Amino acid sequence: MDLSNCVCEGVLVGIGNPLLDISASVDSELLSKYDLQPDDAIMAEDKHMPLYKELMVKYSAEFIAGGSVQNSLRVAQWILKTPKVCTYFGCVGNDDYAKILRERAVADGVSVLYQVTDEAATGTCAVLVTGTHRSLCANLAAAQKFTPEHLAKPECKEVIEKARFFYASGFFVAVSPESILQLAARAHAGGHAFIMNLSAPFVSQFYKEPLEKMLPYVDVLFGNESEAEAFAKAFGIEETDLQAIAVKISALPKLNEKRQRVVVITQGCEPVILVEGGKITLIPVAVLSREEIVDTNGAGDAFAGGFLSQMVTGAPYTTCVKCGIYAATHVIKHSGCTFSGNSDFKRD
Repeated sequence: MDLSNCVCEGVLVGIGNPLLDISASVDSELLSKYDLQPDDAIMAEDKHMPLYKELMVKYSAEFIAGGSVQNSLRVAQWILKTPKVCTYFGCVGNDDYAKILRERAVADGVSVLYQVTDEAATGTCAVLVTGTHRSLCANLAAAQKFTPEHLAKPECKEVIEKARFFYASGFFVAVSPESILQLAARAHAGGHAFIMNLSAPFVSQFYKEPLEKMLPYVDVLFGNESEAEAFAKAFGIEETDLQAIAVKISALPKLNEKRQRVVVITQGCEPVILVEGGKITLIPVAVLSREEIVDTNGAGDAFAGGFLSQMVTGAPYTTCVKCGIYAATHVIKHSGCTFSGNSDFKRD
């Protein structure tokens, strides 16, 4: 990795779904009522729409700025301690929820270039916490109104031209694959890095075609166990061992053949699988006690944020993973994807 990369303004661009999390501790009966699983990550259907009000009325829910990529960029900024390294694209409504999201992101050092629509309210995500599990049910609303035309605005084009790292969530594949491909092509043309997160099993299951178009651009791919397994099934990878799956994913066709794809698979409290240059490295995770775990919601977002914070500095990928583990471990001790105090991550 090029160690000359500087942590300068606008070096990392992220694109995703800005959502306001409506988070509450609930019982398993509520999950059953809305046909949800303890560790789901799904898109809301009509049957889920009453859930958001029910959480606010019956469960003393709290509002937390969310959206996977926006969370990751906030965490990266927390670790980097240099404002405006990260710029975020996404679509919000013209409402108070959008103001909360913007204020939180800006306070954490992220530059936001939201597309604003009058056609829908800002998206929300129900976060149902049961013990150490969390079930996510996203009502994208305004988030799904994002259009590639927003990226053509002068202020957006300027940021895209300056960026050296581009990050997109699998969740956003369901919204605007054209926008992701536009950023991926820009990364490829400039010899820059394009990073993606598989985000949830349903992305590989239901959006294989657009994902297949993006994959040749992907320099670094994140996923957890269930996401990697869903990807393997969708893409005809016969191996069932996660390490073997990761190696197979790394070897799938790539446009920039000079830079082999890096694959990172997280496994909860089991070691993180890192595949770099076809070689597997297992990086241990700090195991927390049950009492230390407050909320696992946002752990994956935090991991990606920690990883990206080191990647933009040119650190080795093993260091990127260690910072991802550090960030996830910190966030798990808080409610939602939030953090406290100053980051004290130290490289080896």
